[in-house]
Amino acid sequence: MKKMLKRAIASAAIVGILAGCASEEDTVIMAPVPKVNSEFTPKNLWSASIGDGVEHYFSKLTPEYAYDKVFVASREGLVKALNPENGRTLWQQDLEQEVPARLSGGITAGYSQIFIGSENGQVIALDEETGAVNWRVDVEGEVLAAPATDDNLVMVHTTTGMLIALEQSTGDVKWTISTEVPNLTLRGNSKPVTVSGGVFWGTAGGRLAAAIVERGQLIWQQPIGTPLGATEIDRLVDVDASPLILGSTLYIVGYNGQLTALDLRSGKPVWKRKYSSSTDLASDTRRIYLVTAKDHLVAVDARSGTELWTNEQLENRLLTAPAIIENYLVVGDTEGYLHWLDRESGEFVAQQKINSSGFAVAPIKVDDGYLVVTRNGQVKKLTLTK
Repeated sequence: MKKMLKRAIASAAIVGILAGCASEEDTVIMAPVPKVNSEFTPKNLWSASIGDGVEHYFSKLTPEYAYDKVFVASREGLVKALNPENGRTLWQQDLEQEVPARLSGGITAGYSQIFIGSENGQVIALDEETGAVNWRVDVEGEVLAAPATDDNLVMVHTTTGMLIALEQSTGDVKWTISTEVPNLTLRGNSKPVTVSGGVFWGTAGGRLAAAIVERGQLIWQQPIGTPLGATEIDRLVDVDASPLILGSTLYIVGYNGQLTALDLRSGKPVWKRKYSSSTDLASDTRRIYLVTAKDHLVAVDARSGTELWTNEQLENRLLTAPAIIENYLVVGDTEGYLHWLDRESGEFVAQQKINSSGFAVAPIKVDDGYLVVTRNGQVKKLTLTK
């Protein structure tokens, strides 16, 4: 069974359904940890915790750095604002009610609030200064991706194929756009991205969609992947990555699809390259970096799509999306290692084991360092020392 399907499994019931598809030829073998002579060792500036984190669940709760605070959350519903200088808790809020909160849809800051979605089909707005709940609304479908904010709206993409725009002050629905969802999809959704009055997101049906933020009018949809093969598993074409925008060009990648550069205004492809991925892209403006469905790291030229290098030494290690920290490309893996690569060559330059629970999300850059959150809820601010 393909590795990404294992990533996509939502429950034991689904495991049972898909187990019958496996065979000896489908066995996934995780690459051993590469041997790396580290050129630097990170210095731990502070450590904190956020409950039990996301544990083994799918939840992609990437921390948010805004309003001179670090916001972190656990799947069970604990949300904290931390002082970025020392990691001390400024406020905390428990969003669990009669049932676990099942937070999953990222953390997004905007309008002096932070917004979080959940597998329970809720979107929650908290005051960034106090942590007080400003509003909590139910939406159709699970919210697995972080919301987007623009034009006094909070836009969430749900597992039912809906893009829903909520008023930032009240949570009232302003408009809804519906896209097709196939019978079988990967577990995950594309985070919407807004620019110049437009909103862009990937769909479970293998398309990139664009709409006008103000009135929720769908402008165009561009196919990123075409269903091929005899079985529903082979025909998966989800676009779960968030669009990446550089100037007038938008970059997107799909599972069993293509890495595609499109003209932002017309939606017409500039170039296409055959890569399969469901994780977000990273860029230093000159190069686009991606993690493929086999956990191969790839760099391509942003202008032409020409492949510059590939590193296959982390195959099937269930990598996070790539991140750029200082002069390096970094990914975390399922065993809790951070792998640092030279952006020019793709060669390893350093490696550290942070925590054996592993990583669900990539590190994020903060002032004078970077932040990591492990699956078991450890939060660490580190800086590079050479």
